[in-house]
Amino acid sequence: MLQKILLVCVLVSAGSSLSCRWMDHKFGQHSQSSLDLLDTMANNFIVVMDSVIFPYHMYNHVSRASAEGKLGFTVQLLEEVAALFEEDHSNASWEENTLEDFLNVVTRQADGLRSCIGHHKTNRKLRMYFKRLSGQAEQMGHSAEAWELIRREIKTHLMRADLLVSSLLNAK
Repeated sequence: MLQKILLVCVLVSAGSSLSCRWMDHKFGQHSQSSLDLLDTMANNFIVVMDSVIFPYHMYNHVSRASAEGKLGFTVQLLEEVAALFEEDHSNASWEENTLEDFLNVVTRQADGLRSCIGHHKTNRKLRMYFKRLSGQAEQMGHSAEAWELIRREIKTHLMRADLLVSSLLNAK
């Protein structure tokens, strides 16, 4: 009997992430807004340096995860993005209010998705990737060129995150 109750709880919680009203109505809107703000922050530097290799393998792996796993990964990604952009950005070429708007949108996305899931496991590889990205910016003195590299990388992450969450919405 206890096993049947546990199975029902698991099935209900697995389905609940797909029926999250915030994800259905707000995620796409916030996702587009964050990408638009990143485009506004663009600078036309030609960035010539060794880049931190984009972690395509993590996205391939998480694309096969459960709905809750995909959302947990996306929440962590958004939190890592916010933490990265809160570093020393005094040499960046964008306006402070544009950065604040971007951080507000990304934080709202993370909070909204977090409300759709329970506790999520931290992805250590994703955390290490963002540490390396931060370290590269630090090595470059948090220069405008470093921030342009980060902006480009983050845009790719946000587009991939949008695809990941959209796959859940399309699966309904």
